Amino acid sequence: VVNKYFRYCRKLKPNPGLCRLHQLSLRNALRYFPPALHSTLAPEFAQELRQYGHIYMYRFCPSIRMRAYPIDEYPCQIRHAAAIMHMIMNNLDPAVAQFPQELVTYGGNGQVFSNWAQFRLVLHYLSTMSEEQTLVMYSGHPLGLFPSLPSSPRCVITNGMVIPNYSSRESYEKMFALGITMYGQMTAGSYCYIGPQGIVHGTLVDEAPLKKRHEQGWLMEITKDLDHCMQRIRQAKRSKMALSLGYHGNIVDLWERLWEEYERTGDLLVDLGSDQTSLHNPFSGGYYPVQLSFEQANQLMNSDPQRFRTVVHESLRRHIAAINKLSEEGMYFWDYGNAFLLEAKRAGAEVQKSGGGATEFKYPSYVQHIMGDIFSLGFGPFRWVCTSGNPSDLAETDDIATSVLEEISASVTERVRQQYSDNIRWIREAGKHNMVVGSQARILYSDQRGRVSIALAINKAVADGRVTAPVVISRDHHDVSGTDSPFRETSNIYDGSAFCADMAVQNVIGDAFRGATWVSLHNGGGVGWGEVINGGFGLVLDGSEEAGKRARTMLNWDVSNGVARRCWSGNSNAYETIQLTMEDQPHLRVTMPYHVQDEHILYNALH
Repeated sequence: VVNKYFRYCRKLKPNPGLCRLHQLSLRNALRYFPPALHSTLAPEFAQELRQYGHIYMYRFCPSIRMRAYPIDEYPCQIRHAAAIMHMIMNNLDPAVAQFPQELVTYGGNGQVFSNWAQFRLVLHYLSTMSEEQTLVMYSGHPLGLFPSLPSSPRCVITNGMVIPNYSSRESYEKMFALGITMYGQMTAGSYCYIGPQGIVHGTLVDEAPLKKRHEQGWLMEITKDLDHCMQRIRQAKRSKMALSLGYHGNIVDLWERLWEEYERTGDLLVDLGSDQTSLHNPFSGGYYPVQLSFEQANQLMNSDPQRFRTVVHESLRRHIAAINKLSEEGMYFWDYGNAFLLEAKRAGAEVQKSGGGATEFKYPSYVQHIMGDIFSLGFGPFRWVCTSGNPSDLAETDDIATSVLEEISASVTERVRQQYSDNIRWIREAGKHNMVVGSQARILYSDQRGRVSIALAINKAVADGRVTAPVVISRDHHDVSGTDSPFRETSNIYDGSAFCADMAVQNVIGDAFRGATWVSLHNGGGVGWGEVINGGFGLVLDGSEEAGKRARTMLNWDVSNGVARRCWSGNSNAYETIQLTMEDQPHLRVTMPYHVQDEHILYNALH
C-alpha cells in the first residue's frame, strides 16, 4: 500500500532550501540506527522521501499478522503494558485500519506512529517495562522509559503539540516530512480506536474501504450506478425498509442527482442529510473534487497542488449549492463536524449564517442541536475492550452493562432515564448484529454514574473470574470533557470561551494523577490541525481493589470536568447535572454561575 496523499516535500521544487530539508529529514530518520547501517538505509529512506514525502521505513514493517492478540501472548513484565500492546496492534489491524502500511488508522492521516522503527521500539519498551516506569511518547517518537511511581500512568502520549503560532497546515506538512510531529486524530494516536463501532470512517471515492465495510456487514448493499441508487432509495422509502446503501462515486454527483430527481418528479428522497467527508485534510486526500476521477485527483494533488486547491474549492461550491437547494425544499441538513462547513466557507460557498457568531453556520452542527445538551447531561461514548480476545467475555460484559443501567435507571431524572433506555436497547441488540471488527470491544453512551458503575461491575467480574482477562476502558475523545473544538464538541459554548483549550488539557492532567493507565493529548483531531485540542485515556481493569479505586476516582473527574465547564458557560442541562452530582459527592464543590436576569442592566451600563 503506497501513500496516495500529497506531502510537503513533494510540492517543493529543487533548491538549496529543499536540499537542507531533505538532509534534515534523512538525518532525523537515521537517528534510530547505528552508523554501520546508515549507508544501506539512507538511499532507501531518500527514495521514500522523494516518492511519498515522508519516511515510513517500510523495510521494518513486521511480517507478523497485525491484530489484537490475547493479552497473555505478549512478552511483557506487567499486564498493563501488555494491554497497551493489545490496543496498539488492534489499531493497526488491516480489518480496522484505513492505511495500515502507513500506520494510519482512520480519517485519512490519523496515525498511531510516524514510522515503523517507532512501532518496534515502542513494543520493545513495553515488553521490558516495570511498574516503576512510564513510557513517554513525543508525536510517535518514544522518548524512553522514565522512573515513576506504580500509581503513575504507564504511558503518556502527546501528538502535534506545537507553539500556537506555528499550528498551520503548511507548518504541519513541513514538520511531518521532517518526521518530528504527526497527526494522531483522536483515538488513533491514543491507541483506543475500536473499529467501526467507534466511527465508520473512510467515506472516500476509493472503492477499497467501501468493499471492506460491505464485507464486514456495515453496508447492506453497494452500487456504482446512480439510477440503481435512486431506485433502491425509492423502494426503501415506499416499503419503510431499513437499508444501508453505499454508493461508489462522488458525493457531489449524488447530491446533484437527488436535486434532479426532485425537479423531475417532485419527490424529496432525502429527509435528513449530513456529510462526513474528511475536510480536516482537504488538499491531501481528504476530499476528492467532483470534476476529476480518483486517479486524476491523486495525480493533480502531486503535480500541481495550487491548481488542485482551486479545483477542490470549485467542487465544494457545487457541493453546497446542491445541498442548499434540497434544504430549501425541506431536507434537514446538519454538519457532522469534520470541518465540512468550515472549509466550504473558506471556499466561498453559501454557508454563512446571517448574524451568526464565529462558530455558527447556515446549518447546525449536530453538537449544537443534539449532542451538546446530551454532553451536558454527562453522557458520552464510554468504551471497553476485553483483552482476552474471547467473545464470551464480551457477551458477559454486555450483560453486566445492561444490568447496571437497568438497576440505576430507576433513580434518575426522566431525561437521563431516556438516555439509559436508548443505550440499554442498543447494548441488548449489539451482540446479535455482529458489530465487532478487530478487538472484542463495545461502546455505549453513558453518564458519570453509569460509567463508574459499569467499570466497577466489570472489575469485580474480572476478580471473580466471570471475565477471564483484564478489560481496558476508554472513550472517544469526542466526549463531555475530552475535547475543546469550537466547530464540533464545544460549538455550543457561547460565553466566548469556545476557542479556549483549558478543559481538554486539564482533563488529561487530571486523568493522569487520578489513576489512568495511559493518557494522551493531541492537536488536530476530527476537524483539523490547529482547530482543536483533544485528550484521551486508557485504564486497565485487572480485578484488583486498586483498579476499582482508580476507576471511581478518574471517571468521576473525567466527566465532571466537562459538565462543570459547560455549566459555567450557561448550559441549563449542565447546571442541573452538576448540582445533582455535588449532592451525591460531598467533596465536589463547583463554582456555579449567577445569570443576568434583566438584560436592560447590560444595555444601560454600556450606554
